[in-house]
Amino acid sequence: MPSEKILETKKAKVEQLTEVIKSSVSGVLVDYKGITVEEDTKLRRELREANVQYSVEKNSLLRFAFKNAGFEGFDDVLKGSTAIAISTEDQTAPARILGEFAKKSGDKFFMKAGYIGSEVYDEAGVTALSKIPSRDVLLSQLVGSLQGPMQKLAAIIQAVADSKTDEVAQ
Repeated sequence: MPSEKILETKKAKVEQLTEVIKSSVSGVLVDYKGITVEEDTKLRRELREANVQYSVEKNSLLRFAFKNAGFEGFDDVLKGSTAIAISTEDQTAPARILGEFAKKSGDKFFMKAGYIGSEVYDEAGVTALSKIPSRDVLLSQLVGSLQGPMQKLAAIIQAVADSKTDEVAQ
């Protein structure tokens, strides 16, 4: 039976994880078994640059933290080696970065499940989320798609104005 000190330490860790999960906008659970230290370092650097918190956690602690945070559906995936990537800013950043890394690493690294807000996603759902471009890319695509028609409208208005100026000059 664990000592009182160990139990208190675990309870504190669960409370900390619960708060982090509750304050996040998204998170992804991964199985990292088989990646090298060099690959892990590179992945952590990329996640840090995107303001994504990444850590290896015990499955039992994550299970309690998710339950305390009000999430259901993670019990089946909390087996084996598990790491969690959590973002408080970008909803798709963890899935996007980890999905790209999983694609490059083959079968030694894969996404197990994830969440955005209060919505839980399985492996297929998280994989689909990983293909969504970043917010900045989506906004630039929106601006680009709006810019084309506006330029055409401006050119037409200018052509009409030029033709009216030519008629007045004659």
